[in-house]
Amino acid sequence: MVDTSDGELKVAIIARLNRGGRLEWCLPKGHPEGKEDNQQAAVREIAEETGIEGDILAPLGSIDYWFTVSGHRVHKTVHHYLLRATGGELTIENDPDHEAVDVAWVPIKELARKLSFPNERRIADLARDVLPEHL
Repeated sequence: MVDTSDGELKVAIIARLNRGGRLEWCLPKGHPEGKEDNQQAAVREIAEETGIEGDILAPLGSIDYWFTVSGHRVHKTVHHYLLRATGGELTIENDPDHEAVDVAWVPIKELARKLSFPNERRIADLARDVLPEHL
């Protein structure tokens, strides 16, 4: 989610606590519910986790990874999209899972340094590359 309303481009990101209790800054994400497609899920999840409504500008690719929950390996694919903020207020109050513990607007030039995961930094670099086409 990028805010293009003023001269400085900012991106909404969230913070979560990992299993070890460490704060990790990441891109908002989730999964489709009901008959949602990936794009509809992205718009809804970002609104829930950040309080910001937006429109999709471009796909940014996907990230595949594995994790373990209760002794079971789980494969997850996250599809990322570049969204332009259209309204709302920055808040984590509407996050139904209460996974987000903080939310912030980060200048796009500082985004890669703020994100905790290398694969999300790669997505942020892609967003920065394609953004000029959509301004």
